[in-house]
Amino acid sequence: MSLFGDSLEAAVQKAFTRPAPKSAPAQMRYLVKQLKGTKAVAQMLRISQRTVERYVKDQIKKPRTDLAARLEREVKARWQPQIRAKARQQAATTGGIVIDTRARLGYTAPIGTTDQDRIRHLTVALPPHYAARLFNAQEGGATEQQLNEIAAEALKEVYFQDNGRRAGSLEEVRFTDIEHLEFDL
Repeated sequence: MSLFGDSLEAAVQKAFTRPAPKSAPAQMRYLVKQLKGTKAVAQMLRISQRTVERYVKDQIKKPRTDLAARLEREVKARWQPQIRAKARQQAATTGGIVIDTRARLGYTAPIGTTDQDRIRHLTVALPPHYAARLFNAQEGGATEQQLNEIAAEALKEVYFQDNGRRAGSLEEVRFTDIEHLEFDL
């Protein structure tokens, strides 16, 4: 995935009410139940159907490193879909989303202003409509650049323009060289 996609996904996962299965056999059983068969799980994880059956029966307990990572990613992507949807809905309608970032931020403005890019560490609460735009774009398969543009637009409105109270002539915000990015609901 991407930096923005992973950060948004991590924020939603904080809303989980129960922990996802930890052991490989438990994760495999969960995926078999979700996908309704060992063949579909085997194709998704790129392993043999017999290997999936061995995990389900606790005959194999420790997966290879690459398989363990794929297994954990697939389980977390499917874990508690209703809680995930509810968290996204709440952020998009009432709660908003908080962005914590350390990145190079600058802007385009009329001549005579100090628009020099510089590294800033910001923790800013974004309004619900930006949370909705971010989640809708992520679900729609938006690229990293498109998510970056939505976040830059949100930072322009909330941080630089203070919701229309200042910097009215600000044209564009540049959000580059991201060192740290984290979202929270």
